[in-house]
Amino acid sequence: MMRRRAAHSLTACVAAAALIGVAACQPAEPEKPAAPVEPPATAATPVAPPVGYACESGATVEARYTDAETVQLAYKGQTYALRSAEAASGARYVGSGVEWWTAPREGQESATLSRLGPDEQVGVAVLERCSRPTPTGAPIPQALPGQTTAPASGGVLPAAAPCLGPQLKLAAGAGDAGAGNRVRNFSLQNIGSQACSLTGYPGVTLLDGQGRPLTAIRADQSPGSYFRQGQAPTPVTLAPQAKAWFELAWSVVPNEAMGEKTCPSVATLRATAPGDTAAIPLAFAGQPCGGKVRVSPIRAEENPQTAT
Repeated sequence: MMRRRAAHSLTACVAAAALIGVAACQPAEPEKPAAPVEPPATAATPVAPPVGYACESGATVEARYTDAETVQLAYKGQTYALRSAEAASGARYVGSGVEWWTAPREGQESATLSRLGPDEQVGVAVLERCSRPTPTGAPIPQALPGQTTAPASGGVLPAAAPCLGPQLKLAAGAGDAGAGNRVRNFSLQNIGSQACSLTGYPGVTLLDGQGRPLTAIRADQSPGSYFRQGQAPTPVTLAPQAKAWFELAWSVVPNEAMGEKTCPSVATLRATAPGDTAAIPLAFAGQPCGGKVRVSPIRAEENPQTAT
């Protein structure tokens, strides 16, 4: 009986195979899991290598030039994000309260880290002066598109580092007076052997006859000048022996509302280049009233209204 049933099943299988194929009589194979799909490879974001600058104080500033417009600085445990800004030469960046200015000089890349002034645009106090050797073929950040040069002599000059006090000579120029106001031009002459650049306002301190700072008189930055109000600072590149100019303006009328009856006497004017701390003294007599003098940005030419 069992044999007849087995024969019958075999006959049925053969018949089915004839209709749907041989596979109908074979046991079904278990389904295989689908092969895992590899995620598409994504390109890693390139990380800018750090560039180390050795500073005169013994500190190190580490810079990462992430692209053509930005740089990240690491200094004394802090990180600063800066953006490109107008420069007379080299490459200049501002942001996070500081200014970073680099330029090639005699086989090295010099750099200055400065604290920004109240306008957050111009460095007013040098924090560090740094440098690094420049390997042959190594790129040095240069002026970017939009960074302009305004040479005092009218010609195009090679890249120039910021002017420093020892490179400059301070002298008094022409002046003017009227309606209780006084204005005087002062020149900053490049007495060095290489071109240098100035951008922004000079630092000005007034001293009495004993060489003591007159702390009751502050020097206010005044956009433009006495004759040209509202003009923003522009870069000035000085060739050797060339001059740049700024104005000092003040009142000679005592401010009675402040209880002022007499005004302090000035014996010496002491100036510093933008971003520098080296003082440049000049004997200068005056009696500013009202507790302040107004300082113009540095410009490339003497004002014709007061020129002699």
